[in-house]
Amino acid sequence: MEGVGSAFASTRDGIDVLLRDRGLRRTTPEQTAASLLRGAHASAVLAGSSSSLSEIEAGTGDLTATDAVRISTEVLGLAPVMNQSPVQAFARLDVLAGGTGQPDSPEAANRMRELAAALSATSIPALMQAALVHADLLTTQAFGARSGLVARAAERLVLLARGVDPASLIVPEAGHLKLRAAYESNLAAYATSRPAGLQAWLLYSAEAFAAGAEASPLVSG
Repeated sequence: MEGVGSAFASTRDGIDVLLRDRGLRRTTPEQTAASLLRGAHASAVLAGSSSSLSEIEAGTGDLTATDAVRISTEVLGLAPVMNQSPVQAFARLDVLAGGTGQPDSPEAANRMRELAAALSATSIPALMQAALVHADLLTTQAFGARSGLVARAAERLVLLARGVDPASLIVPEAGHLKLRAAYESNLAAYATSRPAGLQAWLLYSAEAFAAGAEASPLVSG
């Protein structure tokens, strides 16, 4: 698709510069924790939360924010599961979001299995994999009302598990919140299942990942 490969390559180069080739730069657990918390806040807001980051930091956020924070506490530990059994990883994220871990319909379950099989077989770049996981889980409403929280966490998890961001220091959720209007319109385009919609979502995602890198604690402290 025209422009997609170069857009993702440019974004990956920027992320690698930020992370100094994925590990050469000294980082701290506190920076990872800050990234996860910022991501939980952004994801919760996108899901309808009215809680501020300071409220979430103080543990006084609303129910949606609390669910998002609970997810963030286990993302790092799910990387091996993501690589071995994506469906199991998605189910665990749903449980953390307050669900049962079961897809909302047989159609959603089948779509998730197809997505997991594609992840195992594909050679496309990891950033693109993350973008497709996000859009597929959300637009199919795989886990009902919790799908947004699960999809955004799954996107971060793919970046972690596939080695793009092994310390989970970029904040893709914040990129989506910053570009919220484009985020929502391009998800709608993806849901049409047309090539133009897929292309639009992927081009948008490259931009959103770059914005997520700018929101990293490595940049803003």
